Amino acid sequence: MDYKNYNPRAAALAQARTLLTDAVKAAVADGTLPEAALPDFIVEIPADVKNGDIASNVAMAGARAFHKAPRQIAEAITAKLQLDGSLFDRFEVAGPGFINLFLGQDWFTSVVRAAVANPEYGRTDAGAGKKYNVEFVSANPTGPMHMGNARGGALGDGLAACLDWAGYDVTREFYINDAGNQIEKFGKSLAIRYLQLYKGEDACPLPEECYQGADIIARAKEFAEVHGDAYVNKDFDELKKAIVADALPKNIEGLQRDLGKYRIQYDVWFHESDLHSSGAVKAVVDKLLETGACYKAEDGAIMYRSAQYAAKYGVVNKRKTDDGSEEEAKDEVLVRANGIPTYFAADIAYHYNKLAVRGFDKAIDVWGADHHGHVARMKGAMDAIGLDGSRLDIVLMQMVNLMRDGKPVRMSKRTGKAITLTDLLDEVPIDSARFFFNQRESSSTLDFDLDLAVRNDSENPVYYVQYAHARICSVLKKLESEGVKFEGADAVDASVLADPAEQALIRLLAAFPAEIVAAAGAHHPLLHRRGVCVSPLLQRLPHPGCRGCRSAGPHRALPGRARGHPQHSDDVQGERTGDDVKVKPKPSPLGEGGPAGPDEGRVFCSCPQTGDYGRLAPHQSVVGATDSFPQRGSQYNKKPPLLGKRSGGFALAYTRPTYLLYYFYYVLFNPDYAQILHIKVVRSANRRNLRAVV
Repeated sequence: MDYKNYNPRAAALAQARTLLTDAVKAAVADGTLPEAALPDFIVEIPADVKNGDIASNVAMAGARAFHKAPRQIAEAITAKLQLDGSLFDRFEVAGPGFINLFLGQDWFTSVVRAAVANPEYGRTDAGAGKKYNVEFVSANPTGPMHMGNARGGALGDGLAACLDWAGYDVTREFYINDAGNQIEKFGKSLAIRYLQLYKGEDACPLPEECYQGADIIARAKEFAEVHGDAYVNKDFDELKKAIVADALPKNIEGLQRDLGKYRIQYDVWFHESDLHSSGAVKAVVDKLLETGACYKAEDGAIMYRSAQYAAKYGVVNKRKTDDGSEEEAKDEVLVRANGIPTYFAADIAYHYNKLAVRGFDKAIDVWGADHHGHVARMKGAMDAIGLDGSRLDIVLMQMVNLMRDGKPVRMSKRTGKAITLTDLLDEVPIDSARFFFNQRESSSTLDFDLDLAVRNDSENPVYYVQYAHARICSVLKKLESEGVKFEGADAVDASVLADPAEQALIRLLAAFPAEIVAAAGAHHPLLHRRGVCVSPLLQRLPHPGCRGCRSAGPHRALPGRARGHPQHSDDVQGERTGDDVKVKPKPSPLGEGGPAGPDEGRVFCSCPQTGDYGRLAPHQSVVGATDSFPQRGSQYNKKPPLLGKRSGGFALAYTRPTYLLYYFYYVLFNPDYAQILHIKVVRSANRRNLRAVV
């Protein structure tokens, strides 16, 4: 079987619908049910597996059409239900007439084999290759990126990854605002700082509205180092033009470098200035004039009938009057009386370029929540210009509050005291930053706990994932030394997976492709809504994004799970020596009360997720140690060996469903982990039985 784009849940749901439809047709054919058109009915995955793996209301939906009680209809349908050769092995009629289907061993085997055979298990073709453009961050190139940009980067890149894995053709795009008022202010700020180097601050005071950051001073000094005082006595506008031409490319290069460090790679860097120089802005304005969406005012300005077109998508920001009251939104300026287009005109031209010129099926923008009033205007503008405004989706993102010791960390955007993206990554590992920024729904304000992000205990979910991964690598290394070989996906015997906890874990594996599709559709990688994990999978498991489920504790995902480690069954006492330092073994983060593993307490570094940037991962306790986590660096970076046949078969492997959930979402943000195998420890009454499979 080809497991590419395999979605076990979708396959089961589709087959259940086919089996039920065929059974209804058979019951009608032999007269058990009267001739009638079958209404639409539901097949779904119940919250409780006791109610079947798949449940359907087909009997209730057909009650009016067949003029029978739902229970009678259900019995007539199930009498014709043919399960031979299907994914199901039994059924039941429950309650007033629900038909519950239970998956058989072939389905569980298919899930395990799919995870073994397909290194990109979770990818589907649900998106059918539709072209999606995801534009995110698009930070002002006049200065460094702040915390809002950091959150937007993690959110946008995670969303793009979800869409990619869900089968969409995704383009990641950065829109460079290299035209307009901010560039004018940028040039003015630079020019004055340059003149201050030669004339002094008293002779050339910097206006309050200018950019105050240290980065402006640095760029002015760089310009002076090359040109000296050659521009001191030249026209101010000439100075501005020259210094912007020098500084702006450096700033853009800095944005690219910092985002690369953040593991974000864009497909397109789109310059706003190109829209103006190519005549695209003028062409769009002319088109809007032709359609009647714009008109010329008496002073020569070109006005856009904003409220008229935006009403379909919501309320446009109303204007405040002098007495504090609100008045209805008025038509907006697209081109000023002096002939200079507004930023709104450029925005319309930019999105027209995405949807009409480049032909994207959907454009998704990640904006700060302060732009909420612009959403209806932009979607309405797409209608006004002859496009469909529903093809533009906006993800609004609230602010980030940095917290330390339970108190806010004060920051200022451009006063010289801003906390930038690079400042954050100097303190917090990249993996932790990306994960924490995606913990909350984008529409919720995020309190980023700097202390939690670097903790090496169970409170930090990223540490959980990394620790579990390290343990998996350790087990695989041990098996490799014992000569265990992987004999191929077809050799996997999932019939040994009879334990309810093992089957529950397989169901979690099966949910992964559907979770990605749902996250892509919701435009949020972690599917949070109103502080509650909305997917059935997330509702049943502890998750750091929800206060309610987090209170249950990370060790209570399933009762009775093994609390020990596969590598080590004996308690570890006293001190143990690492390569460079002597430390006491730490308690197990994989389960409270479990024995420590042989590598616990070691000092580790050189994790692949830190890249070449020298940052410590959350599991690292001491800087400068030579040991990796927990294997040597070379071993850690190798593709883990696949496991061979052992004790008559394979068992699905991982430590606990909670870790599996964290891990799978984490894979979206960390491609290096896509090949990792999943290990589970199964505790029996008399012994600890290690079974493993990908």
